[in-house]
Amino acid sequence: MNELPKITMMGVTMHPWTMQQTVDEIFRRIEDGRFTQHVVVNVAKLVHMRHDAALRDSVTACDITNIDGMGVVWGAKLLGFEVPERVAGVDLFFNLLAMAESRQRSVYILGATDEVVKQAVEKLRVQFPGLRIAGFHHGYFWDDEQSVVEEIANSGAELLFVAITSPKKEQFIDRWKDRLGVKFAMGVGGTIDIVAGKTKRAPQWMQKCGMEWLYRVIQEPGRMWKRYFNTNLAFAGLLLKAMVSRKFRETGK
Repeated sequence: MNELPKITMMGVTMHPWTMQQTVDEIFRRIEDGRFTQHVVVNVAKLVHMRHDAALRDSVTACDITNIDGMGVVWGAKLLGFEVPERVAGVDLFFNLLAMAESRQRSVYILGATDEVVKQAVEKLRVQFPGLRIAGFHHGYFWDDEQSVVEEIANSGAELLFVAITSPKKEQFIDRWKDRLGVKFAMGVGGTIDIVAGKTKRAPQWMQKCGMEWLYRVIQEPGRMWKRYFNTNLAFAGLLLKAMVSRKFRETGK
């Protein structure tokens, strides 16, 4: 099998794969018995990694780093990299559940509020009736992390999905990966809120146009507008700097 490609952009190594390549590689590693820590990167995460050393260390420790966010896809293409498609975390989540159902692999869902995660699990059991859900737990357990880690390990789950905000989810997985007992761990952010119906995902046309962030701003303007304005502006500056640097390297050859 030919080795799948990698690219390095703004100091971060990413895997510009298709959705199917990603799913196949994850289950290949699971079947080989190799632990896999997975992460998706978007504009905000790339920007925050510049000044958050703990987040940067957690992301760079991951085995597979997919590109989630059309801003990063477009930025990579402007820098001359080939990126076949965006691999959104929420879409990958559903693809992995479908594969886990077909291959009888058990999963554990961690995160969101107690009510939301229960609602999400109920809906997942309807959508994936053959899926083995080994357990679930809300995401407010920071006063007793070890007991939650032990619960996950004792559940026998092979795939762990952590629906907690960044950088907490990346740091949690990286901190406990040797004791979780799973073969695959992935941060899924607000995905469980979407599954439960608490929040809605942007329409397909907004996702394809790279405007999913705007949909989130419309839903939560007070909390989101400043965050996205600042990170998008910072990313544009980083991208311009990378493009200028690339141009100088090319002209210097």
